[in-house]
Amino acid sequence: MIRDTAHGTPTAEIFSDLASVEALWRGLEADPAALATPYQRFDWVAAYIRSEPDTALRIFVLRDAAGRPEAVIPCHVRREHGLCVARVVGAKHANFHMPLFAARTAAALRPKDLMERLRIAGRSEGIAAYAFTHQPFLWEGTANPLGLRADPSPSDAYGLHLDSDPEATVKHVFSADARKKLRAKEKKLVEAFGPVAYRVARTDAEVTAYLAAFYTQKAARFAALGIVDPYADAPIRDFIAAGARRDGRSGEAAIEVAALVGLEGGRVFAVFAGAVDANRYSGMMTSFDQDPAVSRSSPGDILLQYLVWDQAARGRRALDLGVGEARYKTNTCDETIALGEVTIPVTLPGRIFALKTVGAARIKRRIKRNPRLSALVRRLRDWQRAVLGRNRH
Repeated sequence: MIRDTAHGTPTAEIFSDLASVEALWRGLEADPAALATPYQRFDWVAAYIRSEPDTALRIFVLRDAAGRPEAVIPCHVRREHGLCVARVVGAKHANFHMPLFAARTAAALRPKDLMERLRIAGRSEGIAAYAFTHQPFLWEGTANPLGLRADPSPSDAYGLHLDSDPEATVKHVFSADARKKLRAKEKKLVEAFGPVAYRVARTDAEVTAYLAAFYTQKAARFAALGIVDPYADAPIRDFIAAGARRDGRSGEAAIEVAALVGLEGGRVFAVFAGAVDANRYSGMMTSFDQDPAVSRSSPGDILLQYLVWDQAARGRRALDLGVGEARYKTNTCDETIALGEVTIPVTLPGRIFALKTVGAARIKRRIKRNPRLSALVRRLRDWQRAVLGRNRH
């Protein structure tokens, strides 16, 4: 641990292991005043870190002049283009990379002051730059200080406010016509395969079974698209399993896995998994059975309707479906969660890295937000996959 020891001034502590900061972290996240996303839960971060044991971990704890903790920012430090770059733990598996703030008042930190403390800490660690992606500009109505200096991200996230009445929530989210169509599709699924049910994994055996179905379904989908399967690597599977397993815990697992399953034979028709805390379900991944006899009944949409009802019934106030554009997201959600990218240079080479990073993000955003450019890129990728496929054969 390294600490700025200047008396009576805000400080930055740096921890290189979870055990040293666990008690403080869990204490902050248990406080109802804390401001954080489900991806800043200690258990979620701990599960992810175990999937990358060879990557340097640095956990920054910002304290005010009285020594009270204001924010926790867990980072992985890697070499990128010859430089040490710090990124918030979670990579693309976390929809939001916001710090854990002790309270809304702590989130009122001036961006300039927050960044300066990180720069001072970064110099002691040989960090050239911080690259913080997926920063919400606002979270639960409170401004994120890192978002105030951020460029808009290439893609936003999509969220949904949940009513305390689950029936009212479902009626708000799904039109009468949509609910009628889903009932008809579920009826056809039942006629073909027998009774089906919505299930949330409550045991390690259920977690294992639902995730196995997810990996099989997702592999088939990626193979059909000619895309490399990001879930094929064992460390990523270990992370998801570790986050989802109960391990004797009485509280919620860090990752919740839900499935639409057949009651006769246990066939899994669709899977949805997300990071959770007391107030929010944040979708991380979804899949459905590619068998035409199943997929024509839209099992993923059926599962999503059950998921929305269940999360509202259990008292969660919000549900989001993650970063990126998709029909089911825009059809379901009533909120666009605007995200930003902020790069904090520490050294001169870090400034050059920041300029390149910001420039690349702006180009990517322009392509994603322009339908004609997006269509052109998709055609180029399809052509490239077709060429590679012919070469393999």
